[in-house]
Amino acid sequence: MIRIGIDLGGTKIEAIAIDPAGTIIDRRRIPAPQTYPGSLAAISGLVQAIEDEHGGACPVGIGHPGSISPETGLMRNANSTWLNGQPFAQDIEAALGRPVRLANDADCFTLSEAVDGAGQGAAIVFGIILGTGVGGGIAIEGKLLRGAQGIAGEWGHNPLPWPKQSDQPATACWCGQSSCHETWLSGPGLARDHASRNGGTLGAAEIFAAATGGDAAARHSVALHGDRLARGIASVLNIIDADVVVLGGGVSNAPGLAQRAAAGLPGYLFSDTIRTRIVTHSHGDSSGVRGAAWLWPAEAP
Repeated sequence: MIRIGIDLGGTKIEAIAIDPAGTIIDRRRIPAPQTYPGSLAAISGLVQAIEDEHGGACPVGIGHPGSISPETGLMRNANSTWLNGQPFAQDIEAALGRPVRLANDADCFTLSEAVDGAGQGAAIVFGIILGTGVGGGIAIEGKLLRGAQGIAGEWGHNPLPWPKQSDQPATACWCGQSSCHETWLSGPGLARDHASRNGGTLGAAEIFAAATGGDAAARHSVALHGDRLARGIASVLNIIDADVVVLGGGVSNAPGLAQRAAAGLPGYLFSDTIRTRIVTHSHGDSSGVRGAAWLWPAEAP
């Protein structure tokens, strides 16, 4: 059975078709329309083009920003703001004329890595997105944990635990709270923290590169980032005790990030032994769209 996955991003929409083994057999990308009707039409067009190529209707899964309220059925908290307040699930099913499975993009990343990526075979996988923002998802036995509010794994807007003097002053987050993981662990968060001590306008990638090159100030900022990441992960592991933590997003590609986080865990995890593996993604930028396709399991019609 061929499955179609859609990654609905803010600047692009990507569509793939995967075969039963998870091999990508078709891939298409288009610029994302910055309107709600345009997004619906673009997704419909991509699905139609793939189905025309591969011979008929296929199950469709969609990864999207934000989440869909289980109370109202409306999209919320999407940085693609034209989606917010819209009955996206209802409208895309009407446009395609069939049931569609949907999940947050971080959940799709987690599912992809749990099914046949860096977390394959693990009972509990915690997937982390570290990029312009911070998000996460939880997969148990290869299936997403959704939660009563549909927000399971959204650790990006939990406060950084075990605060230290170096975490001051508290930083306001767009969500209305302060000192969320996103304000410290995202790319912009690292850049802001580094600039607060050293000035300048270095981005996260430049800070990591400078640290690798031996710059003392950059190395200090990277060490602080690693300690904060370890604290954030430990606070999650103390609750769900995941077998594997998979890091994704642009920041996850920084050299040694997983190793720094793992090295910091013993200081915070409530355990005398640490078996959890912290690893970097297997599927890179394709994880989200692959996870959308895997929203339909192998036994789906």
